[in-house]
Amino acid sequence: MFRTMGEGSKLSGAGQAQPFASRPRAAARMMTAARQHSARLGIDVPLLLIVLTLIIFGLVMLYSASYDYSLTWYGDSARIFQRQLIWLAIGLVVSTILVIWDYHSWSKLAVPMIVTTLVGLVAVLLVNNVRNNAVRTLWGGSVQPSEAAKLVIIIYLAVWLFSKRDQLSDITLGLIPLGLILGLFGGLIYIQPDLSAAMTIFMLGGVLFFLAGGDLRQIAAVVIIGLAAGWIIVQVSSTGSTRVAEYLAGIQDPAQASYHVRRSLEAFVNGGWFGVGIGQADTKLTGLPVPPTDSIFAVVGEELGVVGASGLVLLYAAMFWRGMTIAQRAPDGLGALLAAGLSIWIAFEAFVNMAVMVNLLPFAGNALPLISAGGSNLVVTLAGIGILLNISRRSVLSQEENGRLFRAVVDLRRWDRRGRVPRARRTTGIDR
Repeated sequence: MFRTMGEGSKLSGAGQAQPFASRPRAAARMMTAARQHSARLGIDVPLLLIVLTLIIFGLVMLYSASYDYSLTWYGDSARIFQRQLIWLAIGLVVSTILVIWDYHSWSKLAVPMIVTTLVGLVAVLLVNNVRNNAVRTLWGGSVQPSEAAKLVIIIYLAVWLFSKRDQLSDITLGLIPLGLILGLFGGLIYIQPDLSAAMTIFMLGGVLFFLAGGDLRQIAAVVIIGLAAGWIIVQVSSTGSTRVAEYLAGIQDPAQASYHVRRSLEAFVNGGWFGVGIGQADTKLTGLPVPPTDSIFAVVGEELGVVGASGLVLLYAAMFWRGMTIAQRAPDGLGALLAAGLSIWIAFEAFVNMAVMVNLLPFAGNALPLISAGGSNLVVTLAGIGILLNISRRSVLSQEENGRLFRAVVDLRRWDRRGRVPRARRTTGIDR
């Protein structure tokens, strides 16, 4: 049906080359080859390549952003980087297991997981390990249950909403239980305080309720209640009101933004279009707050410039696209909800972190997925990616099974026709 690349580039009868004739066919062959690779590996290869690129890029940028900060706080310039490598190894093991493990098993584990996470959030408040004026961690700051809560709430709500999909229009079985679940977890996270994680929990709950087919009137009510609750939180919380005030002031005049945002904008100005080079940034050495974690995107902007920062944005956009593609191709509604929820969560975390650094949103403490230092966030993000790849793998297996079933039915019908025709002839001969 298609000509080869060589044929597409031959001269026409008029003696003129046809340089564009073979390009659509070449693109089609490349897409076909990618699908064949995905089918052979059983996973979404583009997503895997994007994730590996982000991991390698993240390690390079983390080392650049952390060596001075690590030396100042721990007396060892490689301490943060080495810890990140350990957590990366753990995360890759977890992700590999989840790629193989059937995502339908989460239906049985959703309740134990949500209870365990709830216990962890309560334990954080009881242990009262204060770090950076917040109580968020256990075991000497190594474990942050609010990070795990984001993944667990996606899994639990996907399982619960899928099982109740025919009853979501009933407010007593849909909106009210959802509100109680989100209120309990969001409240425990809010009082740590971790406003960004609490808002992420509420956002994920509302999006999953919408994707599961929730009643539009109930969704409108959720939006109104959410906006009202957000306004009350901003008014009551000194942290929230300060951040919003600084954000509004920064919109009017960047020089009036918070110190953190001003230093971040300074980094981007220093970087220009193409950056000063990896390892050459100055702001990470002269007071940019927490460059290995919250501010690592500003380090990217200074060292790689607008071009490098834009490339990172495109990588996250591509990851979101692949995640939603997996959701669209999922074998069932549970897989679709899980894939959509995980994709939106990771993309939202990345968007908030990057938008905050350029004062497009009020300040929030979201980590930059796969880039920022932090074991809990890295492991949880890789776990979510593992589940995404498992859904894509199950989609491929389901397509193969359906294809085999279709071929079997076709072969059976052919065999049945071959079997009936001779009998018909013999009967005709006997009648005659």
